[in-house]
Amino acid sequence: MPANDYHFVTRWTVEGTIEDVAAVIGDPLELPRWWPSVYLDVREVAPGDERGVGRTVELFTKGWLPYTLRWRFTITDSNRPHGLALAASGDFVGRGVWSFVQDGPCVRITYDWRITAEKPLLRRLSFLLKPLFAANHRWAMRMGERSLQLELRRRALPDARRIEVPLPPDPTRLPLAPLAAVVAGIGGLAGLALLRGRLR
Repeated sequence: MPANDYHFVTRWTVEGTIEDVAAVIGDPLELPRWWPSVYLDVREVAPGDERGVGRTVELFTKGWLPYTLRWRFTITDSNRPHGLALAASGDFVGRGVWSFVQDGPCVRITYDWRITAEKPLLRRLSFLLKPLFAANHRWAMRMGERSLQLELRRRALPDARRIEVPLPPDPTRLPLAPLAAVVAGIGGLAGLALLRGRLR
């Protein structure tokens, strides 16, 4: 597998119904409101058909690390309320599949995300920093689960009581310096390892 290929399987469990989960996750224009730690901006490019297939949006996103991503996705399949599939392009190229299963009062959610990272920073440094970039994705998905739980709680309340639900986590404001220090440190260690190998 090339260094800049990634495969993530994320599993969430939230209280609610698959209909509500499908309504929230199936409306990408609302992502910056309920998942603002990751989705900074979303704009629709094409509306798609009555099931949402063909709907295309442009996204501006980030995780815990201080870099941003510009990409788009198109809904390629919809089995609402049981899930949907999307194709990604831009800084990410690949495919994602959301699956929703009702389990009593909870919904079990699986997101299967197979991508190639094409953003130059990720493409060039994945051979060295893949664990760090993967941790960044896992952080973003943890924020997603927390934010979805809050959104479902909010939706379950009357309008007058929705203010009782805490706001979702905000984006991080981590400066670039710590990432640069990590890159320099790992790069230095890799260089020393190569040098030691040549001297033996």
